[in-house]
Amino acid sequence: MNQKFTALWVTENSDKTVTRQVLERSIDELPTGDVLIKVVYSSLNYKDALSATGHKGVTRKYPHTPGIDAAGTVAATTDNRFQVGESVLVTGYDLGMNTAGGFAEYIRVPANWVVKLPQGLTLQESMIYGTAGFTAALSVHKLQHAGLTPEKGEVLVTGATGGVGSVGVALLAKLGYHVVAGTGKASSHDFLKQLGATTIIPREELVEISNRPLSKGRWAGVLDTVGGDILTTALKSTKYMGYVSCCGLVASPDLNTNVYPFILRGVDLLGVDSVECPMSIRLPLWQRMASDWKIDLTQLMTDECDLATLNNQYIDKILQGQALGRVVVKL
Repeated sequence: MNQKFTALWVTENSDKTVTRQVLERSIDELPTGDVLIKVVYSSLNYKDALSATGHKGVTRKYPHTPGIDAAGTVAATTDNRFQVGESVLVTGYDLGMNTAGGFAEYIRVPANWVVKLPQGLTLQESMIYGTAGFTAALSVHKLQHAGLTPEKGEVLVTGATGGVGSVGVALLAKLGYHVVAGTGKASSHDFLKQLGATTIIPREELVEISNRPLSKGRWAGVLDTVGGDILTTALKSTKYMGYVSCCGLVASPDLNTNVYPFILRGVDLLGVDSVECPMSIRLPLWQRMASDWKIDLTQLMTDECDLATLNNQYIDKILQGQALGRVVVKL
């Protein structure tokens, strides 16, 4: 099939810099796979921006098309679980990392990566969620499964204006939790209150600069999206038998902490990985995100753009920490 399609194409130069451009590719150039999908929407995540700027921790080999999210319709399939024309989505696995991703009009992937679009979601809505929304839902799932209930007290969400954080705030608020939003963007307070945050804390107050092994316990739970010193402080500030989920590293991948939160307060640190999340968890969570956990997606700050605008504006914006809410890419 020599059909042409448009894609974002990232190449590595001899001096190790990268060049990005929107160009035409052929379906024959896509990797092998069971399901060919005509992509209608994708979305921008921090990991996509890293891949688009040559980060070898995300993408090992270039040239490459980033985009860890894609939603569209089945164009061809060799797997009888799917039908041509059926609406589907793909998030995580190797899509957009080392397999040509969703910043293109077509992707071809293994059938085991593909999720049928749940009833109650449009293709656009599924990408307003995207990996960020799924990661937020998975974080809430793990916090609840560990034992966090609304009556136990305040729940802190760090990086609250980002993709994971904003969905996390809205979802926790919908489920009846007292949400405290941590952010470095003073202009975003109205946005966070609209999502359901009852209290907003500036980023500088989320970092404990003393060397005390523990701080006064405040949080019943924490949904951390940033890592680094903010996660360190959150652990020290979590109440007895509290729960902290960890899913991001935009502040730092390093965690400089001690054992006291764990051995004196019994705090649980819950790792959240949405990339290899098994279908036994992934499918029910997407169903919940389309039904009883569905948030008012119109409340999220959502920008919609094409590939050219994504390339020229939004990739650099998210790397500079200027992103607010979600960026959906219309192919």
